[in-house]
Amino acid sequence: MFNVIGAVFTGLIVGWLARFFYPGAVPMGWIMTVLLGIGGSLLASAVGVWASGGAYRDGVNRAGCLASVVGAMALIFIGRTLL
Repeated sequence: MFNVIGAVFTGLIVGWLARFFYPGAVPMGWIMTVLLGIGGSLLASAVGVWASGGAYRDGVNRAGCLASVVGAMALIFIGRTLL
């Protein structure tokens, strides 16, 4: 239960930061912001595992948080490009 609450809280923070740093207005509600943050975290994790050759490290660090925000910004870019 606490993992879900933590994922929602982290997704909200990461999604908000991605929307804040992305140039231009990104109109979406808070539920989409949470989903954007969770998706950005999953994208950054997948790229990190791929780049390291399959090694997954558990835990929170600054590089992972920054990568999550960049991953969420990449999702905004992909969404705007495709739509």
